[in-house]
Amino acid sequence: MGQSTEVSKAPPERGREERQFLRGPSSRRSEFFRLLRISAEILRGFRILHFEGPCVTVFGSARFGADHPHYQTGRLLGSALAKAGFTVMTGGGPGIMEAANRGAKDAGGRSLGCNIVLPHEQEPNPYVDRWIEFRYFFVRKVMLVKYSYAFVALPGGFGTLDEMFETATLIQTGKISNFPLYLMGVEYWAPMLDFLRERMVKEGTISAGDLQILRVTDDVDEVVEGIRRAATEEFGLTYGPRPKRRWFEPKP
Repeated sequence: MGQSTEVSKAPPERGREERQFLRGPSSRRSEFFRLLRISAEILRGFRILHFEGPCVTVFGSARFGADHPHYQTGRLLGSALAKAGFTVMTGGGPGIMEAANRGAKDAGGRSLGCNIVLPHEQEPNPYVDRWIEFRYFFVRKVMLVKYSYAFVALPGGFGTLDEMFETATLIQTGKISNFPLYLMGVEYWAPMLDFLRERMVKEGTISAGDLQILRVTDDVDEVVEGIRRAATEEFGLTYGPRPKRRWFEPKP
């Protein structure tokens, strides 16, 4: 499968647009045109991703090389998800993201990369079938959530934690249905889970039941079977022909 790319035109200094947006009020004229750009970015994401599913989003660090055990786990996960009929969606960069996309490619499946424009340009890994670039973090995160039936977080840093806890918050508050959210890497996540139990639950900032949102395992088969079961039994996913595209809808 050839790789296709959908890229918004980035400003001369990459990432400048969102920094200007977040630094405070601008003139009403510039805010109006920024709103149009945001709306166009959302619309473009909707059009592109509408026919790309069913997706599972994989979060994880960009800093693991191909010889790292976490990379190998991500690759096995991507392959197993593709074999189960899911499109693998990641941030499209290196590390865990590359591993999951690569695993999907190994199995003959489809995978997507949803990138965020940053000051230091990030190239798509060579295993994505479609690379979509967003200026705004919040638009990108909407797309990663909206079109996924489940979420898997492998070891990662601030970005992974941000994506993981935002997804957990949406589930906790009922903004999205109880889609599976798996954490892979029991040893890696153990100190964080201890903090949640021993500090946050005891202080009452979360309830003990909230911990059930985070399903922790090292077993790829357990993750994929849990996602498959939830998608088919709870959310009504069926296997069959995809809806046909109309003339004005983008091709893969």
